[in-house]
Amino acid sequence: MSRESVLINDVGPRDGLQNQSKILTVAERVALIKALADAGMRYIETGAFVSPRAVPAMAGSDDVATTLGQLPGVTLSALIPNARGYELARAAGVNTVAMVLYASEGMAQRNVKMSMAEAEAATCDILARASAEGVEVIATVAVAYECPFDGQTDPAVARDIAARFLEQGASRIVFADTIGAANPQQVRQLLDPLVAEVGAERLGAHFHDTRAMGVANVFAAIESGLRYFDASIAGLGGCPFAPGATGNVATEDVVMMLEQMGFDTGIDLDALIAASDLAEELTGSAPGGRSKRWLKPWLQKQAAS
Repeated sequence: MSRESVLINDVGPRDGLQNQSKILTVAERVALIKALADAGMRYIETGAFVSPRAVPAMAGSDDVATTLGQLPGVTLSALIPNARGYELARAAGVNTVAMVLYASEGMAQRNVKMSMAEAEAATCDILARASAEGVEVIATVAVAYECPFDGQTDPAVARDIAARFLEQGASRIVFADTIGAANPQQVRQLLDPLVAEVGAERLGAHFHDTRAMGVANVFAAIESGLRYFDASIAGLGGCPFAPGATGNVATEDVVMMLEQMGFDTGIDLDALIAASDLAEELTGSAPGGRSKRWLKPWLQKQAAS
């Protein structure tokens, strides 16, 4: 019997690295991305075409993209904040771009110095241009649960943004728990009504593990019907513009849970742990997944049996 697939998008090379004290070289970032691809990762966020003054760790994202080129069977994406970022990404050969929408005015102003409406207008312009050029646009709704500046987010606001931008042509809407404030009940309260309205096929989720609920929130989203998740190798993460945001939910933790639940992620756990080890080695600060201490000896035992 075939297993149901769940897609994982590893955002470690972008979201994971943007707030680390050690800035990796282009070669080191390429090595990490290739290690993820070797593990069977089919979706990887490789960088961000943002101001290197604002986010020094993302300088050279064009070099990362051109060095990688096209990896067979892997969708390589990059974050863009505006039309200039789109142009730079396209010049580097990027065919899938990620943009950020905001469920609070405070986060929009702090992150991109725009209002929510201005950020939405910029995304609409990119969507129209991308459609004409055959470029995929993934839209992430930041602070979908809580904002560090404005407090709790009304779920109806996040759902309304998602519904409108699915109609506008975004290939997928990803709800981001930017500061790791959500709990599983809130996840279901946000997602269940929208899934009932538009289905789950073009929806995704992005969780941080600030309060140790990242994996529990993934489970809640699975129960709501979602089958697409952002995760970050070795639990790397944190947003320089969102006070209190810590690492993303670790890819190895999410993959382990999903595989043990009977889902097919297409990811080789042995190779994924090797990628996690590389992330820890390169950054010197990656915490590693919570399951890693158990996974390593278990995988070794499985290989020996």
